[in-house]
Amino acid sequence: MIDEKTDGTALPEHGLPAEQVLDEIRALRAADRPTHGGTLFAYVYDPAVPGLDALAAAAHAACAHVNGLDPTAFPSLLAMENALVGAAARLLGGGPGGAAPDVVGSVTSGGTESLILAVKAARDARPEITAPRLVVPSSGHAAFAKAAHYLRVALDVVPVSPETLRPDPAAVAAAIGPDTVLVACSAPSYAHGVIDPVAEIAEAAAAAGVRCHVDACFGGWTLPYLRRLGAPVPPFDFTVPGVTSISVDLHKYAYAPKGVSVLLHRDPALRAPQYFAYADWPGYTMVNPTIASTRSGGPIAAAYATVRHLGDDGYLRLAAATRDAVAGLADAVRGVPGLRLVAEPESTVVCFTSTDPGLDLFVLVDELTARGWHTQPQLTYADLPASVHLTVTAAVAPRVAEFGPALADAVAAARAAGPTELPPELLALAGTLTPDALTPDLVAGLAAGLGLGSAATAAPDARATAAPDATSGAADATATAAGPLPGRMAPVNTLLDAAPPALRERLLVEFVGLLQHPDW
Repeated sequence: MIDEKTDGTALPEHGLPAEQVLDEIRALRAADRPTHGGTLFAYVYDPAVPGLDALAAAAHAACAHVNGLDPTAFPSLLAMENALVGAAARLLGGGPGGAAPDVVGSVTSGGTESLILAVKAARDARPEITAPRLVVPSSGHAAFAKAAHYLRVALDVVPVSPETLRPDPAAVAAAIGPDTVLVACSAPSYAHGVIDPVAEIAEAAAAAGVRCHVDACFGGWTLPYLRRLGAPVPPFDFTVPGVTSISVDLHKYAYAPKGVSVLLHRDPALRAPQYFAYADWPGYTMVNPTIASTRSGGPIAAAYATVRHLGDDGYLRLAAATRDAVAGLADAVRGVPGLRLVAEPESTVVCFTSTDPGLDLFVLVDELTARGWHTQPQLTYADLPASVHLTVTAAVAPRVAEFGPALADAVAAARAAGPTELPPELLALAGTLTPDALTPDLVAGLAAGLGLGSAATAAPDARATAAPDATSGAADATATAAGPLPGRMAPVNTLLDAAPPALRERLLVEFVGLLQHPDW
């Protein structure tokens, strides 16, 4: 007889009925941020196309057990991967008749893997360089730093202008040295949604004989359509001669389920060092274009079905809806005294900050959350102020008229609440404490003082201190299973904002470590 009770673990003594397990998952999902409906401005991409979820789920299920380890065993997966690479290449200036007719590529699990592989290919193409270096603007995605850390490539960071939010091409050129193996730029940058001067940066890289990677994970599937709609999108793809590789995520604005990205190289020779091959053992000869060996065909099939179903005309319509939503949200921000746009929108991002000392952005984020609008706070960095990031998708378009009044109401509430005030000794500690001085007891004390103490002793729940990869650098919401952590995150974000980056990193690692712990 099956015991229908569960002890809360993944491995109960007796197996449970399928429907009960699904009920448990549904109950857990109830604590998550809404992935549909146009009120979540980070992490997920919703086109609001009826039937698309069901199609993608069916395609995923049909290929979930297909293994991408050996393309000769599963030619269906190989065909779908090649088709997705071809679609991305044509969209970005490659393929027959394009500026780069010999473009090749690989399907990866996401933008981070694409960037890691771009750095690996560049590093391994120059084996004579024993201390390789990567030049990247400070606005480049944190995944570049992750790639540099994993691959032992030194990171040369070029600051961006506080006014333009772009790097100076001359400064990028000056940063290129004899050990530089790759220069990177963004189209657009995630934090602020501005497009780097790709043509000038690529020219400087080419003059030095160095590869240039364009991180178009965020914009690669929208910028070409926005250009067709009349937006003044500067050259950023393979039409720029010095661009040697581009990454574009299909699980962003191609609206495929997580996680599918494409890494493109201008020609096969540039891609060759991306592969890993090993034959010096008694098993099968391993050859992989990606970090993972075994890969489920599910995400690839779901992406293939999504792209085929939406088609070129569908993506053009979705880009138009997104463009209109961006314009409406930007107008809503402009209409609120005390707020200003950090940059005029160029793509699918609206980013704003506060010009009023009495208007605490982190309190505003909490007030927006309380009204059902889930935004992403970004902490102060160098000369750049703290800001609120909105990733805008087509699903937002029908909700734009609601956002302006909600924003004005949230601003009024944030002003009434006043700025977050932490104990002076806590702020002083954040300014002077070194990462090495953090002990488990100190971290637990800080967590308890911020209302996060339950994370150390009980199963965690919504409102964790950061997304697991902490790409935003700010505390934001995630969800797991039992008793709630505080819904108001302004104190946590205020503490993190007062800490230097190295201490922020260590604090977030320790806080997330408290959350990611079995409920024994």
